[in-house]
Parts: sequence; C-alpha cells; structure tokens
Amino acid sequence: MSPVVRRTKKRAAERVVTLIGKPGCHLCDDARSVVEEVCAATGASFEEKDITQDEALHRAYWEQIPVVLVDGEQHTFWRVDAGRLRRALGA
Repeated sequence: MSPVVRRTKKRAAERVVTLIGKPGCHLCDDARSVVEEVCAATGASFEEKDITQDEALHRAYWEQIPVVLVDGEQHTFWRVDAGRLRRALGA
C-alpha cells in the first residue's frame, strides 16, 4: 500500500504575487493598484518586476503586460480582477 500524500493548501499570507510590467504603462498602474489592495487585505507578499530590466521577462511577456503571477504561475494579464485574485490566493 502506498502512503497517502497530503497537500496542504497555502494560506494567502504564504503566497507571493508578482506584477510584471514596465514604467509608463497605464494598465500596469491600474494592475498595481488592484494587486496592492488585494495583497494588503490578504497578507500575501507583493513584488514587482520591470520587463525593461530583464531580457527573459521581456521575451516571455512583452505582448501581455501587465502580467500577474501567483507563486510563479501566470494568473492573468492585461486586466486584474480583484475577486478572482483573492480566490486564487485562497482568501
């Protein structure tokens, strides 16, 4: 009999939300406001990365910015829905 693997669901405060964008992008500014609000309410960590400073991010996301990742996995791009982000964080 094989052992049962139990996955514990991360709490929102253990999650990391990454906003990938660039300076002067109005959609990035809008996304930042939503992400900051949701992270402040849920306790999730927030970080921001600039595609103009990272060639790999630029190649991967230049047509999609702003891009939001949750724990390194793409969550959304262009527009951020606060309710959907809260649900993704388990809040």
